[in-house]
Amino acid sequence: MVLASNSPRRKELLRLIAPSFEIEPADVDESVSENLPLGEIPAYLARKKAAFIHQKHPDDIVIGCDTGVFINNMMIGKPSSDQAAFEILKILSGKTHKVITGCAVMKGEQEIVFSQVTEVEFYPLSDDDIRAYIATGEPCDKAGAYGIQGKGALLVKQIKGDYNNVVGLPVALLNKKLKELK
Repeated sequence: MVLASNSPRRKELLRLIAPSFEIEPADVDESVSENLPLGEIPAYLARKKAAFIHQKHPDDIVIGCDTGVFINNMMIGKPSSDQAAFEILKILSGKTHKVITGCAVMKGEQEIVFSQVTEVEFYPLSDDDIRAYIATGEPCDKAGAYGIQGKGALLVKQIKGDYNNVVGLPVALLNKKLKELK
């Protein structure tokens, strides 16, 4: 099994399914067509990552993933700076957004691509709350500028759906899909 991601969170969650696997991050162009519906972007990128690594490991199970945060008909990626993180968290403050993780599983000629959606509602955040969270350093490498598995949990009022999906890997659904492989 090969995980086409360097995310420590995905690595930790995948260990619930497979105690040992290889990690080989997929260095792919993440641009997408403007015609692709927003909610389909994570699955599209997950497939792109898995396909890239699958070429090198055609007989292994290859898993590609991509997580996006969506609000007001826009996708929010990782912030490029503390100011960008501030602006993102300001948008999410007091509102509900969707976290969509796309996964692609490939082995030989088999391919399974799916997405999981979780709704996350934030408490209203003051500017001081946001600055204090940014000072932790957590927002810099995370879609939506927060990590629910860390201090970002203090921003979250409630979630509807799979918690692990927000962390970056819908591990229970992935486990079911892996059992579909022949």
